[in-house]
Amino acid sequence: MTSNDMIDILIDLMEASRDGQWGFIDASKHASCADLRDIFAARAEDCACAISELKVLLGQCGGREDGADKVVDVVSSHRIACDDQFDRCTDLTLLEACERREDVAEAHYRQALDKMLPEPVRSFVEHQYQGVRRNHEQMRRLRDRFRAALAH
Repeated sequence: MTSNDMIDILIDLMEASRDGQWGFIDASKHASCADLRDIFAARAEDCACAISELKVLLGQCGGREDGADKVVDVVSSHRIACDDQFDRCTDLTLLEACERREDVAEAHYRQALDKMLPEPVRSFVEHQYQGVRRNHEQMRRLRDRFRAALAH
C-alpha cells in the first residue's frame, strides 16, 4: 500500500466521522427527549475525538489536514438543506437516521480494514471501528426501544 493510498483511506474515515458528528449534532438539536439529546451530544463528541485522532495519524503518515477538509463546504450546505427536514422529525425518525448514518460509517471502516493497512495504522483503525460499532448498536437498540414504545 502506498502512502497516498493510506492517506486517502484516512481522509475517507475522517469524512465518515464528520458526517456522523454533524448528524448527531443535528439530532441533538431536534430531539424532544432530554436523554436522547444527551446521548446524541455525547456521540457527537466521540466523533469529534475520532476526527482529532485521525488528523494526528494523517499528519504522521504525511497527509495534510486541508486535503481532509475539502468536504466541509459540501456537507455544510447539505446540513442546511436538511434543517427543515429535521424540524419535522420525531425522536424515532432521528434515531432511524442516526442508525443509518452509523451503518454507513461502519461500512467505511470495514472497507478500510479490508485493505492491507500497515501497523500501527491497522490497530488504530480497528480500535475506531469498534467505537463505530458501539455507536451503531446503541442507535439500533434505542430505535428498537422507541418503536416498541410506539407500538403499545
